[in-house]
Amino acid sequence: MTETITQTKSSDTCESSVREQMLTDFQLYLRKRQLAESTIHSYRYGAEQFLSLYETIGYDNLKLYKCYLLEHYRPQTINLRIRALNCFLEFLHLTDLRMTMVHVQQKSFLENVISQADYEYLKRCLIRDGNHLYYFIIRIMATTGMRVSEVVQLRAEDIRRGYTDIYSKGNKSRRIYIPAPVRKECLTWLSREKRRSGFVFLNRFGNPITPSGIRGQLHKFEGLYGLDAAVLHPHSFRHLFAKNFIETCGDLSMLSDILGHENIETTRIYLHRSPSEQRQLVNQIVNW
Repeated sequence: MTETITQTKSSDTCESSVREQMLTDFQLYLRKRQLAESTIHSYRYGAEQFLSLYETIGYDNLKLYKCYLLEHYRPQTINLRIRALNCFLEFLHLTDLRMTMVHVQQKSFLENVISQADYEYLKRCLIRDGNHLYYFIIRIMATTGMRVSEVVQLRAEDIRRGYTDIYSKGNKSRRIYIPAPVRKECLTWLSREKRRSGFVFLNRFGNPITPSGIRGQLHKFEGLYGLDAAVLHPHSFRHLFAKNFIETCGDLSMLSDILGHENIETTRIYLHRSPSEQRQLVNQIVNW
């Protein structure tokens, strides 16, 4: 009996080791494809979740996994997990088992975007409290349209140069220009900090700040400054940039290039107004 238990434990340890090696190899495969670290982490998590639930990879277990996802997650998260697993299947040369995405009803307008007034208020609060780190984080996101995963990669050399080249999957790149007033102000701050090179945004340990660190700090600002939690997230500042850009310039194609959208239809949502914006506009212009 003892020998049987020992053999079972040994078998479990061996399977765990094989699974861990498979996930490590998958991670290396994703890095070779030059995916963002956040995407690599997310895809590995998706593959790891599936392997923790099912012993074998086959059509029946993939169907069961999709049912599991439908019971526990929202459509956007479900599709993220499915993309991760499809990439894992591609890595294993099992593309004939690819899973289909679930349908997500797209809204024709944006919600939960920080208003210009709240953005200005937040900037004033951060300057007043001497929080220059987060002042420049939100300022740069709101004036360049950079994603949070991109802004954490910004270097002092980019600020001095006035632009940064961002590379995405498929070796595609786009150039993001830093507006002159923001560049000048940020350089003054970096000079005071005696930093001429390296990552711009560092945590208290001197390491590059992470996207999750930014999200967590923004969450703290909700209570500290009395702002709406629904609009205080990193992507809100990217949305604010896009809305301001399209209202000022009107060039949808250029905005699509700046944001790095593969399809201009994705950018078209910034042309539409939310119900609250429509109501406000009607109240302003209708006087007959």
